[in-house]
Amino acid sequence: MGILNVFAAAAASFFFVAVWYMVLSDPWMTASGVAQGANGKPSNMSNPRPHIFSVVLAVLVVGMMCYLPTASGVTSVPCGAIAGFGIGAFLIVLWMMMNNEFAGKPFQSIVIDRGYAVIGCTLMSTVLIVF
Repeated sequence: MGILNVFAAAAASFFFVAVWYMVLSDPWMTASGVAQGANGKPSNMSNPRPHIFSVVLAVLVVGMMCYLPTASGVTSVPCGAIAGFGIGAFLIVLWMMMNNEFAGKPFQSIVIDRGYAVIGCTLMSTVLIVF
């Protein structure tokens, strides 16, 4: 898997996440307690740091995901999707749910934030196999 695969998979996930949070922005902001400006949008919306950070982290996650399918012999698109789903649902989500329980975060926030991790990882792994 080459560097273009990594960037394609990261881009697929990043754009999905953008749509996910646009659609679920109101319930997410309410549940997560994000500070809102007078316009009802997040106060830090003009800050590029979270966006840049997200792109860099997506590339790093995909970089590691390149190794896992190869090491486990995954070569088909359905198996790639299942591998990505498993990484998202059973590694990322479960670990983060432990943190959220101790932090006392609302369940709706957990579902929105962790739902994108599962779908994002599924997309990443699928794109890696396709390309």
